[in-house]
Amino acid sequence: MGSYLNSTTPYTLYKSESLSPYFVDKTLMLRELFPYVNAGNRHICVTRPRRFGKTIAANMISAFFQKGQDSGDIFEGLKISQVDGYRKYKNQYNVIRIDFSKMPKNCMSYEQYIERIEELLIEDIKTAYPKAGINEDDAVGDILENIFAQYDGEKFIFVLDEWDFIFHRDFINENDKEKYVAFLSNLLKDRPYVILSYMTGILPIAKYSSGSELNMFAEFTMVNSPMFGEYFGFTDDEVDDLYRRYIVECDRQHKEKSVTRKGLRDWYNGYYTKSGERVYNPRSVVFALQFNNLANYWTSSGPYDEIYYYIRNNISDVRDDLALMISGESVTAKIQEYAATSMNLSTRDEIYSAMVVYGFLSYLNGRVCIPNRELMEKFDELLVKNESLGYVYRLAKESEKMLKATLAGDTLTMEKILEYAHNTEVPLLSYNHETELSAIVNLVYLAARDSYRVEREDKAGTGYVDFIFYPYDTTADCIILELKVDHTPDEAIAQIKEKKYALKFMPKLAGQKIYTGRILAVGISYWRDNKKHNCKVEELNFMV
Repeated sequence: MGSYLNSTTPYTLYKSESLSPYFVDKTLMLRELFPYVNAGNRHICVTRPRRFGKTIAANMISAFFQKGQDSGDIFEGLKISQVDGYRKYKNQYNVIRIDFSKMPKNCMSYEQYIERIEELLIEDIKTAYPKAGINEDDAVGDILENIFAQYDGEKFIFVLDEWDFIFHRDFINENDKEKYVAFLSNLLKDRPYVILSYMTGILPIAKYSSGSELNMFAEFTMVNSPMFGEYFGFTDDEVDDLYRRYIVECDRQHKEKSVTRKGLRDWYNGYYTKSGERVYNPRSVVFALQFNNLANYWTSSGPYDEIYYYIRNNISDVRDDLALMISGESVTAKIQEYAATSMNLSTRDEIYSAMVVYGFLSYLNGRVCIPNRELMEKFDELLVKNESLGYVYRLAKESEKMLKATLAGDTLTMEKILEYAHNTEVPLLSYNHETELSAIVNLVYLAARDSYRVEREDKAGTGYVDFIFYPYDTTADCIILELKVDHTPDEAIAQIKEKKYALKFMPKLAGQKIYTGRILAVGISYWRDNKKHNCKVEELNFMV
């Protein structure tokens, strides 16, 4: 039992995971790997955004296949135990499990990094095969090939996690990357001792396999392949089950339930598999349930976590798209996943490709969008911090004034702010469609998101309202906002009344009102002939 070879670490970590109250059984993924193990000398790379369960899957695979530790106490009660071949494959193989995110102390060079990995692996091999006569100056691949020859065809499964971790370190240059790829190639390619190499990370390997080094890998990404799609991220059915457990756990502890099922969907859903199934960010869902709190769990760990990093080289080409996406729209994009490896994203498609790979945008059928509230908050931060975004930044900065004016019924100020938007020569102000008007209105109400849950096209009454603002403070005022192009704000408010949008703030059953503040109907119109905006604010009673 070494650091890498048949280590107890993956067993220990996966067992701990399986005992969690919010554990999701993804063990049927192992069944997908059985044919690869049977065939031998197969190579798989599965890439996903961070916090999508990649490391948990790697630990599961290692704990299941590896010798030296009976993992039946974990898997007997899980789905894989009912599959043909379960006992045939369980704990039958030598597994080399390497987590490439583990760094040596005070590591400041690629040489330090890779030497630690080689030294630990060679030490494991020496311990497991003491009579092999190992020369520590040999490459690891050559040492393992000698083991294969000396020990009657001894073979190994490789489970390699965070394969691309090193690419994000400041001390790594392009030459180091080439040496690292060569190391992986020498370790795995055309080696008789390889049963299966399963590699995972964020970055696709396509960029680096354009030559011959890593072209033996079959690559499975969220965008290009439906295979393995359901094993990374949580499906709606899985989150339904987790939420039921959450209800039981809260009742058991006599704890107030602060998380709603809809809240989980709004905050953490919105990603797509290749087959079109929506999936949730699993880490955020689990944290929300564990901590009994819907919040942003997308924590920063480096420059790649800052949205501005991706757009900085070509703000002019993405500025209008950002305005549309922040308003809830999707925009067209051609995704080229290999572009994520570039340090200098320049074209619009490269920018969006990288943002999809890293999980900032979701992709489906040729369009990208901001997946959920968790990421929307990150985009909101971008808007109010970066003057280089031009009109998008300026309108966002005006949003506090817009909300105050709306609550005060100060339509003059509201119209002035919208005129200010016009005077900034905003490209979107052609208003050829209400979509563009919605994008601008969304920007000038950006500050409202701090105190309101803002919903677009929400089903309300007998129709669909453009914007509805649910206050987090239930004593605060509620807002229903309807947009019109070439129609009066009075017509907009008349529609709010006719369609009974205010019913959204009524309790579903007879009982005490949830929201006790005023209900404000807001009509905003734009006239294409004179380029003018008109606004009206009217208080509604609950019976409207």
